[in-house]
Amino acid sequence: MTSWAGRTAAEIAAAVREKRVTPREVVADHLARIEALDGRIGAFRTVRAEAAPAEADEVAGRADLAELPLAGVPVAIKDNLAVRGESTRNGSDATPRTPAAGDHVTVARLRAAGAVVVGLTNVPELCVFGTTDGAHGTARNPWDTSRTAGGSSGGSAAAVAAGLVPLALGNDGMGSLRIPAANCGLLGLKPGFGVVPADIGHGDWFGMSENGPLATTVEDTRLMFRILAGTDTGPISAIATAVPVPVPVPSIALSVRSPLVGVTVTRPYADAARRAAELLAGSGLTVRPADPPYPLWLGTTSLAHWTAGTAVDAEGLDPKLLTRRTRVHAAVGRRFVKGVRAGDRRELLRRRLEPFFAEHDVLLTPALARRGPAAANWHERGWLRNLLVNTNYSPLTPPWNLTGWPAMSVPFGTLPSGAPCAVQLVGRPGSEPELLAVAGRLEELNPWRRTAPLD
Repeated sequence: MTSWAGRTAAEIAAAVREKRVTPREVVADHLARIEALDGRIGAFRTVRAEAAPAEADEVAGRADLAELPLAGVPVAIKDNLAVRGESTRNGSDATPRTPAAGDHVTVARLRAAGAVVVGLTNVPELCVFGTTDGAHGTARNPWDTSRTAGGSSGGSAAAVAAGLVPLALGNDGMGSLRIPAANCGLLGLKPGFGVVPADIGHGDWFGMSENGPLATTVEDTRLMFRILAGTDTGPISAIATAVPVPVPVPSIALSVRSPLVGVTVTRPYADAARRAAELLAGSGLTVRPADPPYPLWLGTTSLAHWTAGTAVDAEGLDPKLLTRRTRVHAAVGRRFVKGVRAGDRRELLRRRLEPFFAEHDVLLTPALARRGPAAANWHERGWLRNLLVNTNYSPLTPPWNLTGWPAMSVPFGTLPSGAPCAVQLVGRPGSEPELLAVAGRLEELNPWRRTAPLD
């Protein structure tokens, strides 16, 4: 009998709506795959082995089953968002074990659309770093289990890339969605500010952190994004098929330059961006080389905001229960909280970059500067070592959290190791449809394998 694990969310939902399969059968297939494979991957902090089948039966009994865009689709939730009845540990022993009384608004929207939550995924402590390891496990890249899945949405990305779920919910404060998506060969969309409800931690890292989807196809990404954004409220004929709204043909700027002084982009990632640009240009789009006017102070500003967000999130937690790298990160950040709250540098950065995006609709860059580091106990290593490793492999994501503009990671090609490579697309506020349209063009021109060959 064919398993439903490994199918796209759109395929599963259509089959459930048409009653070719029950939600319980779909969930059972995915729970069996989790049991068989997650010991090697470390995607989940907790698996809802009993609650998920019961909730699948509730979906099957809904009067509106035939209209649910995610009917019976298993989803994984990043462990810094509330799932009713489950504790939200945020990757730390310092957080309470108290079960959440209700769902985070994004989780509630997924459930309303018919999704079934099968588990909560591993994150680094307080979702600070670009590697996922710590008190509750290490999330490994399913394409190369010697390497990290990335962070901080590493468990969510690993779950989708391993075919344990077709969709996962993550969030992105300095690249936390796009970094693991790039490592694991997925699409990861960070929406622009205010498009999807945030309510992450204590203040959304000063408004820089956004919730978004991790998926294996543009169709699934678009579908989940529209549900998270609350725009899928019409009949299923208009929703579940996820037909894109026509958008103007965008002009694209190609840049392989690192935004941070002293950090370089390695050849595989730079070449991937150049090759993507060639394919897009060959398909009729306007593409030309152009570097955004990144300021020299971008690195220090990124560090100030990154550490200050952690300082706020660590307030009220017992520092003795935090790892040393987190304590140092928060201590550094406390010096910057007041200045970061003012938001002056972020506004200055937006004004500096707006003319560039008045001339170009979409920016195409490498997603990362180099492959993800080893899957190791980075939480036991020094703060400076973590800082350097994170900065050197992901300098291209933070600017777009500072501006609050949409950005996404798109799989493109492979690294010399055989693991996925990726490019990043960035746009002005409200350009999520344009980014998805360009991603869809890349999917047509250079299709990728959706999940890692683990079986």
